[in-house]
Amino acid sequence: MRSEAVMRGYRGKPEETAAVFTEDGFLRTGDIGVIEDGYLRIVDRKKELIINAAGKNISPSAVESAIKSRSPLIGQLCVIGDARPYNVALVALDPDVAAGRAHDDPTVRDEVARAVKEGNARLARVETVRRYAIVPDPWIPGGDELTPTMKLKRRPITEKFADTVESLYDGGGIDAG
Repeated sequence: MRSEAVMRGYRGKPEETAAVFTEDGFLRTGDIGVIEDGYLRIVDRKKELIINAAGKNISPSAVESAIKSRSPLIGQLCVIGDARPYNVALVALDPDVAAGRAHDDPTVRDEVARAVKEGNARLARVETVRRYAIVPDPWIPGGDELTPTMKLKRRPITEKFADTVESLYDGGGIDAG
């Protein structure tokens, strides 16, 4: 972006200033956007892109949105697949919608399976989630998994659930097939 409202640079840090501006004065925001009907819509952050083992760029928020929008039971969903052969996901239930049902309740599993299947149907093959796990506890704002503004803390999630993620790639979890 470029405007008079954009900063001129980092004070006393010319190297850092040069890194965030293009030669013609545009600030590199790190956002990925699309233009629809003449309006710019921000769809993701560049640093959050998944680049799978085949080198394909995947927007995790687009995948998460496609699946999450299929069921109010899904409170949060985190797609993982960077440098991996396919995408997997961790699903956290919405505690209000789950209404005391456990993550391993058959009705919960069925509804999440339906949402994943319907969401996957809206995605390109390379974007789809192949396996997923429903985590036992909800993710709360300001906790280990979410910022106070409800954004996913991807690195802490990946580290906290490393064993679960590895098991998904080793055939564990639920097959989204």
